[in-house]
Amino acid sequence: MREVPAKVVAWFRRWPRWSRRALATVIVAQLVLAAAAAGYVVSVDLPPDPVPPQASVLYYRDGKTVLARIGPTDRTDITLNRVPLGVRQAFITAEDRGFVDHYGVSVRGLLRALWSNVVSDSGQGASTITQQYVRNAYLTQERTVSRKAKEAALALKVESQFSKDQILERYLNTIYFGRGAYGIEAAAHAYFGTSVDQLTTYQGAILAAMVKDPTRGDPAVDPKWTKDRWQWILRAMSAEGLVPADAADREPYPAVAPQSVTAATIGGPIGLITDRVEDELVASGLTRQQVRTGGLNIVTTLDVAAQDSATASIGKALAGQPKELRTALVAIDPADGGVRAYYGGDRGRGFYDDALAARPPASTFKPLALAAAEELGIGFESFYNGLSPRLFADRGGAPLFNKDNLQCPVCPLDIAMVHSLNTPFYALAEKVGPNRIRDLALRLGVPEKYGDQATMVDLKGELTPGKTRADIALGRYAVTPADLASAYATLAGGGTRTDRHFVQSVTTAGGTALHEHTAKGKRVLDKAVAADVGSVLSQVVEEEGRVPGLDAAAKTGSQQYGSTPDSSDAWTAGWASGLAAVVWVGREKPGPIRTKKGQAINGDGMPYDIFKGFLSGALEGRETTVLPEAQHVGRPDMGDLETIEGDIKRVPGWIYQGPQKGDLVDRSLAVGTWAERTSRLDGVFAKYTSSGLDFSVSFVDRKTGQRYDYRGDREFETASVVKLQMLAALMLKAQDEDRDLTKAEQRQVRKMIVASDNDAAVKVYARVGGASGLRQKLKRLGIDDTDPNTRFGFTTTTANDQIRTIEALTKAGGPLSQDAKGYILGLMSQVNADQTWGVSAASFPVSRPPRRTAGCPGPPRRTGGSSTAPAGSPGRRRTPRCPCSRTGTRASRRASRRSSRSPR
Repeated sequence: MREVPAKVVAWFRRWPRWSRRALATVIVAQLVLAAAAAGYVVSVDLPPDPVPPQASVLYYRDGKTVLARIGPTDRTDITLNRVPLGVRQAFITAEDRGFVDHYGVSVRGLLRALWSNVVSDSGQGASTITQQYVRNAYLTQERTVSRKAKEAALALKVESQFSKDQILERYLNTIYFGRGAYGIEAAAHAYFGTSVDQLTTYQGAILAAMVKDPTRGDPAVDPKWTKDRWQWILRAMSAEGLVPADAADREPYPAVAPQSVTAATIGGPIGLITDRVEDELVASGLTRQQVRTGGLNIVTTLDVAAQDSATASIGKALAGQPKELRTALVAIDPADGGVRAYYGGDRGRGFYDDALAARPPASTFKPLALAAAEELGIGFESFYNGLSPRLFADRGGAPLFNKDNLQCPVCPLDIAMVHSLNTPFYALAEKVGPNRIRDLALRLGVPEKYGDQATMVDLKGELTPGKTRADIALGRYAVTPADLASAYATLAGGGTRTDRHFVQSVTTAGGTALHEHTAKGKRVLDKAVAADVGSVLSQVVEEEGRVPGLDAAAKTGSQQYGSTPDSSDAWTAGWASGLAAVVWVGREKPGPIRTKKGQAINGDGMPYDIFKGFLSGALEGRETTVLPEAQHVGRPDMGDLETIEGDIKRVPGWIYQGPQKGDLVDRSLAVGTWAERTSRLDGVFAKYTSSGLDFSVSFVDRKTGQRYDYRGDREFETASVVKLQMLAALMLKAQDEDRDLTKAEQRQVRKMIVASDNDAAVKVYARVGGASGLRQKLKRLGIDDTDPNTRFGFTTTTANDQIRTIEALTKAGGPLSQDAKGYILGLMSQVNADQTWGVSAASFPVSRPPRRTAGCPGPPRRTGGSSTAPAGSPGRRRTPRCPCSRTGTRASRRASRRSSRSPR
């Protein structure tokens, strides 16, 4: 044994004694730790074979009936020689550049991960490929110090028993890539429709990018994230000379199949339920790989009878109906917040979930306004001015109408609820304060934000951006069916809110509990107020039609489609005997909803039929309860009858129909030939011109096709009407490029058209090529007089060109496709969708005299009226009924109470 040189010994002896002792202690400690680590590695046995992924089973709430199975759908092992070299290099570069040199563990990475877990509990990884293989093959995905230590020990064992090629082969066969694909062969088919030996290096780099996060990494889920990581991998490969230096910037991004194969693994409405269950479990701390491969037993909150009833009721309602109709149903048990039935669509996993899509809830928000009023002491028997139309300060001068222009001069709030009158509830919202209603909605279960956007406030470009207007009482602000169901479940639960959830418990195959939901109720509304709201909504059920065998409360609502008589969204929301449910019927993209017979669908039609059928089936054979009696919270004299002007007959609760469109139009002037009529128009317009007004008029008579214009070629600045032409030009550009609008373009044009956002319009102007691009596209559309300027906002146009614009969007033929025209008109219909500023006399229906309600006094004489179309807000279509003719024990009791309580 070679002796230590004397100089070294002398140098060491010159150290202070404490230094020598400290160094000795460190050396001994290292030797002890090394011995302990070696002993631990020896003590850990390498399992003989990796445990293959096991499907997890979802059960209904009974814990016995299988709801669905989530598990491996595609796995085919291959040998490493089938994996192209460039693909292997991409994985090594992305996940473990020292793979060839290390012995299975990166010491620096391990120490950093251990420190992070112990000190900050961050769950940091920093694993080698060998460690990742060990974790996927032998261990769980939990992030703890003990699991990390065992992982390192097993990695060292694997390195001692297998070659690097064998380890890489096993790794590539076990890694999860999303889309139900386990292993690189399955991933090649799932994302590129080919086998692994046909993959290019650049396709392999996409698969390597997904390993870090197989859910987000799917290019169909977050394409920017995946492409950024793909480019990062290529730059790293370029630095090592594996691909050309500029590959990350010059190489075309490979095309990836857009549709997830998991969408077909679980079809029908159950598919979306499994998505929601998985999302909830991931939010609770489990990983998607645990859920999909861990062989877990997951007991959901879904009820067999309720789910079957939901599917059957919706199937019956949609049978034979237009294919574009969509529906959603969410039912919640108020006692524990458990979702008992869920229907967001029937296309299966991974598809669009209509139950989570925010839509204007229409009149189903009026009960929330009533509850907020009762919290301030305003009783539901208070009398409000229910005349139509009424003007309110925050509507920008637009009059508000009741549906069918129903009139109820002295209207109790419960009667206004039954007949879904808008003007009393708008006035109520103004008195209560829109923010109080919003605050109550948040307490009941509507979230504060959808993404980055605050809920229940005006958007940019609307009257009061960031603020809430009294329109909230009419359901102007969009919420999802699921969130509306949460709010109604809180009302049904007597004001106690219990958060909505899908999962009761999760256990491993061996019985170890991984998750257990504990219901925690919180009182957010006085029980008496909730009872009053339920009592009022029970009157709605009596009006619309009782649910057989059940004491139920409900509210219907219909969101008007633009200025048309159609609805774009139809709702029913309510509850019975411990089960709250919300039903929505509409289309994926807003548009008119009609039955196969061409009849408009409103809340009291198809949605209400589904609601009744669902509750009957879901609660069949069960012991049911009755609704609590009204508690009459608040005073009955807190109305706004002081706003009534003129000689109006004041009969409490009296409802009649007011003037209809065209009632006041003098049709005696519409005589003579076309030339004679237009000559009279010329004379009228000439008088306005002589008074100093500068204007032009252009229109087309739809019946005859005759055209008229008065100085129709006179140029004026376009203002915001140019935005419609810009949208048409952008759609034409996209058609030329054989593509759909990108998501960014869709966001920009929506802001530009619906919110009249000028910043978005500037971006669209640039996308169509500025002035020259817009001019070229408009010429193809037959729009000749619009003269774009190099700066957006200074364009000029004529009235005649605006007529040509509308014809380009509505007439058959032309360069725009039918889909493009439909998309443009759909966006146009959402502009001022809750207001109508005027109508054409040519479109008036046959004039009808005001109808009288049987058993009630006739309508009073009116000295005025309006030819303005009713503002589009939700309402009912049935002939109103006089309160004095109501029948039934409950109605009689309420009428009796009103006669003794209400002032006359």
